[in-house]
Amino acid sequence: MKKQIYLSFCLFFLAAAVFPAKPVNRIIFYVLKGPSGIGMVRLLENPPVVSGFEIRMEALARSDLMAAKFLSGEAMIGMLPPDVAAKIASSGKNIQIAAVTGTGMLSLLSTDRSVNSYDDLRGKTVEVAGQGAAPDYVFRKILTSRGIDPENDINLNYSLAYPEIAQALILRRVSLALLPEPFSTMARQGNPNLAAVGDIQGEWARLNGNMASDYPMTVLAVDGAFAAANSELINTILEEARASIEWVKANPGDAAVLVEKHDLGLRAAVAGEAIPKSGYTFIPAVQARPDLEALYKVFLEFAPVSIGGALPPDAFYLQPRQR
Repeated sequence: MKKQIYLSFCLFFLAAAVFPAKPVNRIIFYVLKGPSGIGMVRLLENPPVVSGFEIRMEALARSDLMAAKFLSGEAMIGMLPPDVAAKIASSGKNIQIAAVTGTGMLSLLSTDRSVNSYDDLRGKTVEVAGQGAAPDYVFRKILTSRGIDPENDINLNYSLAYPEIAQALILRRVSLALLPEPFSTMARQGNPNLAAVGDIQGEWARLNGNMASDYPMTVLAVDGAFAAANSELINTILEEARASIEWVKANPGDAAVLVEKHDLGLRAAVAGEAIPKSGYTFIPAVQARPDLEALYKVFLEFAPVSIGGALPPDAFYLQPRQR
């Protein structure tokens, strides 16, 4: 018996020496906590499986942490706000947008019954989170198009984060706020008297002559050199990302349970109600370019340095590679 065991061990180690295990490449697919990451929640539950690769999912709390991962060369694929991706590319880093995964989902909410249109905002204070981000500049562009000077005709307050603004609306500590989903749903759940003023998405379409369908809020970015060397892998991950978003949209209740399970920062009850109102989508970069450039032109108008002072070049948009 001992000889048999000894012989088995010898055969095992001999096989390992003659047929060494194929090396496995390990990469991390980074997503963002909060509403941006909801579309990828199915992948957090079941990461992509690709032969020769070990793919791990990791959710980061803030976009600046994600930016640091790309700048350091640690991130090969991850989610970013579109302006942050453009800024990284302007620094000389080989980063590309692969797809838009989230579009406009903003609401201007009010308990002030004297505010029924954008003109009624003159002299009012509006809470806006994320100073210098897409919602801020989209709102500023809409105001200026209506003849309202954001610097002098209205007070834009940036002192609160999104969850705090929602809570302040619920407690009636503020009367006007610009909020994305799911925080607008959160506020409305707690304060049924909230009403939407205007249509932010409709205003954006009007401004762009319906040439830009919506303003991108979240993109899936890749390291350019890595994507060029691993096109099959990137294609597979993008297909998995698309499938996750489609599943989330088709199954908001089940997706909401996973959102809470994977600690994306939202309760299932809020996420489940907000998902159908949110702009989760999957638009390959080359198709999304007109929408992205429409948004980038607004950044160039208000804060050129925020995206590097110019529209990103052709190479910024990942070209699809045929199998």
